[in-house]
Amino acid sequence: MAEEVILAKGSSFMEPFKGALVTYLIPESCYDEFFLNFNFLDVPCLKILLSKGLGIGIILGSVMVKLPQILKMMNAKSGEGLSFQSVLLELLAITGTMAYSITNKFPFSSWGEALFLMLQTVTIGFLIQHYAGRSGRGFLFVILYFALLGLVLSPITPMSVVTTLQASNMPAIIVGRLFQAATNFRNGHTGQLSAISVFLLFAGSLARIFTSLQETGDTLMAATYVISSACNGIVALQVLYYWNASAERKKKKKRKKRE
Repeated sequence: MAEEVILAKGSSFMEPFKGALVTYLIPESCYDEFFLNFNFLDVPCLKILLSKGLGIGIILGSVMVKLPQILKMMNAKSGEGLSFQSVLLELLAITGTMAYSITNKFPFSSWGEALFLMLQTVTIGFLIQHYAGRSGRGFLFVILYFALLGLVLSPITPMSVVTTLQASNMPAIIVGRLFQAATNFRNGHTGQLSAISVFLLFAGSLARIFTSLQETGDTLMAATYVISSACNGIVALQVLYYWNASAERKKKKKRKKRE
C-alpha cells in the first residue's frame, strides 16, 4: 500500500512536465516506463533519451558554433586563411541535409543545427568577400543563395533532386574540407580560422552519427556525418599542428606595428 502511494505521488509530481517530455524528449511509452513503472534502466528508452538530448544539445550549441569564427574575422577585419570555395561546398552539404530532412519530415532534433549553421556559414562567406574588397560580390552571393534555397525547398523540386543533393554531401564535404586543409598547408598557418568553431563542429558531427541512426534510421544521413567527422578531424588536427606557428605569427605582427 505504501509503495502504491509513493508511485502515485511520483506520477502526479511529473504530470505537469509530461507534455514537454513527450513532445521533445521521449515517447509516451517511455514516459510510462520511467515515471509510472520507475524502470530507469530500460535500454531502448535510454537510447531515445540520449539521442534526443544530444540532438537538442547540438542544436543549441549550433546557434553559437561559428560565432567565434565570425567575431574573429570582424575583429581582425580580415578573412585571411579561409577558403571561399570551402564555404560554398559546406553550404551545399548543409543545404542538402536541410532539404532532405524537411522533405522526409525527419524530427527537427535530428537536423535542426543545419538551419543555424547555414545562416552563420552564409555570413562567413559574405565576410570573406567583404574583407577582400568585394562587397558587391558578397551581397550577390547572399541573394543567389537564398533564391536557390527557396527553389530547392519549394514543391516544384522533385524528390529525386533532393535525394541527389543529399547524396552529393559526401564529395562536397570531402572536397570542401580538403580546400581548407590545402589553404592551411599552403599558408603554413590557419589564419583567421577559429579553433573553437573547428573543434565544436568536429564534436557535433561525431555526436550526429549516433542521433541520425537512432532518430531517422537513414544510412545516407549517418554516412554523411561519418565522412563529415573524418574531414573535420583533419582540419582540427591542422589547428593543433599550426598552433605555435599562428602564435609566432601574431608576435611578429605586433613587433612590426611597434616598429
